Amino acid sequence: MTLSEKIKPFLRDVPDFPKPGVLFKDITPLLASPEMRSEVVKAMADQVRPFSPEAIAAVEARGFIFGMLLAQELGISFVPVRKAGKLPYRKIHEQYALEYGTAEIEMHEDALARGTRVIIHDDLLATGGTAAAAGKMVQRLGGIVAGYSFLINLSFLDGEKRLKEQFSVQPQFLISF
Repeated sequence: MTLSEKIKPFLRDVPDFPKPGVLFKDITPLLASPEMRSEVVKAMADQVRPFSPEAIAAVEARGFIFGMLLAQELGISFVPVRKAGKLPYRKIHEQYALEYGTAEIEMHEDALARGTRVIIHDDLLATGGTAAAAGKMVQRLGGIVAGYSFLINLSFLDGEKRLKEQFSVQPQFLISF
């Protein structure tokens, strides 16, 4: 059985959340399984290790969960990418479009040293808007977008194509729908 096949039973579909017409992929059952959670973190680390990352920049909120575990597994820095208005120190902002609206994220302006190789992590890749916004902020701070890591790819929304075109990196993910 492939890892993708092993993960599927640990994901729950929630229709019409957060808005009508959106099928939300709930990772809560996966988080409840220490064995599967550990296997997922190890697999993600194996995917991104060849990119020689020095930091994981993870997107709030669900991206924080595996992003922190991934940074810990790799023994590298963790950088929180938060929704606007949540960080207390001087920060930079980036606005982006979601598949169901617009939003803004931010990062502390001293989060990265110039030249830091960064993997941007989130739980799910949809249109790529959030991930691309995080990539732009990493670049504005002088960091290098070494790659992208996701648990889930919603391939029908073309986020993978967008990130490959914009950042010349192949996004990594464990399961695709």
